[in-house]
Amino acid sequence: MNKGRLILENGEVFEGYIFGNDGVSVGEVVFNTSLTGYQEILTDPSYYGQLVIMTNPIIGNYGTNKTDTESVKIQAAGLITCSYENEWNNFSGENSLDEYLKTYNVTAITGIDTRALTKIIRSEGAMRGLIAGNRLNEKKLIQRLKDSPRMSGLDLVKHVTTEKNYSVKSKNPKYRIAIYDFGIKKNIIREFLKYNTELKIFNAQTGFKEILDFKPDGIFLSNGPGDPEAVTYAIENTRVLIETNIPVFGICLGHQIIALASGAKTYKLKFGHRGGNHPVKNHGKKTIEITSQNHGFAVDEDTIDRKILNITHTNLYDNTNEGICYKNKPVMSVQYHPEAAPGPNDSKYLFNEFIELLEK
Repeated sequence: MNKGRLILENGEVFEGYIFGNDGVSVGEVVFNTSLTGYQEILTDPSYYGQLVIMTNPIIGNYGTNKTDTESVKIQAAGLITCSYENEWNNFSGENSLDEYLKTYNVTAITGIDTRALTKIIRSEGAMRGLIAGNRLNEKKLIQRLKDSPRMSGLDLVKHVTTEKNYSVKSKNPKYRIAIYDFGIKKNIIREFLKYNTELKIFNAQTGFKEILDFKPDGIFLSNGPGDPEAVTYAIENTRVLIETNIPVFGICLGHQIIALASGAKTYKLKFGHRGGNHPVKNHGKKTIEITSQNHGFAVDEDTIDRKILNITHTNLYDNTNEGICYKNKPVMSVQYHPEAAPGPNDSKYLFNEFIELLEK
């Protein structure tokens, strides 16, 4: 492997070794605390435009395959690891992580002190970074980093949504669900197909009239990348759809869109929530769920209208909002990922609760 470096916008430089595509990757540097699931993380569209630090030190030891993917390609801008293991062992494995990254021209770096790097992100906040080989001119790289966009104010949904609407269905479909694709993970679709459903996945900019023409029994708003306040078209369409009294369910970005359509505001978290071990309190059941999370923005609870909305879930790490529901409408949403992939399955009951709304 060739020598390379990770340059942060605060001036810090980490030396390491390039693997994957020997090029340049620029993006917002964030960290994920999951112990496994690097392929699912890399292919999750919510990571579009980000350089992902895996805090687990050994990455690559079980290779990659065609089934552990959450979209059609790698969506993350780059990968940062402490120790990359090219010798992999997995009964379902097909290729090394290095080969997988090269297939999609994604640059990664290893040999990084990810503990020190993560501490910087935790103390100073998520920031822009750049991965490149040592042969490239440092002054030009720093300028390229400075010219790269910040995450706040960015509508990244348009880069990951489906270009053409498409349909999938169970063997004996009973319910029709319209899905807004803001960057949907495949495992969300897999979960819905367990409930005898016909799903139609719509481009994120589809107008509410086309959604209603599908005559759905329910409407789902998916996860996705970027600043939720920048996705104005989704907020406007959702505001109308909520008033139809058709059941609506949102996950992650979908949760934020529902909140914004209901008059609340969102804000950027200092370093976000990314990992498979976040404790969330369910206020209705009075239980604690260990959840899979990936978001850099949150709903401001002080702006939630308590006359029309109930707060259903709270993150126990920092008391940020993790869920809301309408008091008098069949609308519910959560900030985390009940479908997991990777992560625990504590929250998959939410899909069942949504299907119960359709039955009612």
